[in-house]
Amino acid sequence: MNTKDDLSPLFPVVELFESVQGEGANAGLLVSFLRLGGCNLSCQWCDTDSSVYQMMDIPAILKRLSTFRVRRLILTGGEPLIHPTLETLLASLKGAGYWIALETNGLINPIAPVRRFLDYIATSPKAHATSGYHEDRMIRHADEVRIVVDGDVFEFCKEMRTKIEAKHYFLSPCFRDGKMNVSETLSLLKRLNVDCHEMPWRLSLQTHKLIGVP
Repeated sequence: MNTKDDLSPLFPVVELFESVQGEGANAGLLVSFLRLGGCNLSCQWCDTDSSVYQMMDIPAILKRLSTFRVRRLILTGGEPLIHPTLETLLASLKGAGYWIALETNGLINPIAPVRRFLDYIATSPKAHATSGYHEDRMIRHADEVRIVVDGDVFEFCKEMRTKIEAKHYFLSPCFRDGKMNVSETLSLLKRLNVDCHEMPWRLSLQTHKLIGVP
């Protein structure tokens, strides 16, 4: 994602804005969001058109971020880990004093040079891509796991629990046609937590969608 004449690599920026983190363990934090285009999955209920973006170099990204009030950054997508020059971006962000959280679908295990710049990793494995989660390639350690309840994901949740070591495990209702399947999600939480006494699964609502903020 760079040009021969540019010293700074270019990144497909879908969105760059300041808002409140609406889900997961960091819900309620005022953060900056950097959403990159491109993904290695195609989820029917995805709320992001990652094919529409503006190419920006690192100085332009940092300049825009400097207009925001906080130095807490959520790097999301699409799938950020598909970009080969991501390490360069992360190094610049860390050099500018940012706390960096990565949101990833977990299909790719971040390499050590990338992981060293990350302060927090939230992974959201997708049940429809079950066959792609190979232990030798997928993420194995994260701060939190968030699984969207898109159908009966009971067995998938149990599988991801054994494959990904995390501090927090969440279920997120699927958002379709302006509605969330909260009742279905709560029923699944009951099933998962019957014998789960340590670090039980918890509910993560996408509260930003409920109140209509980005």
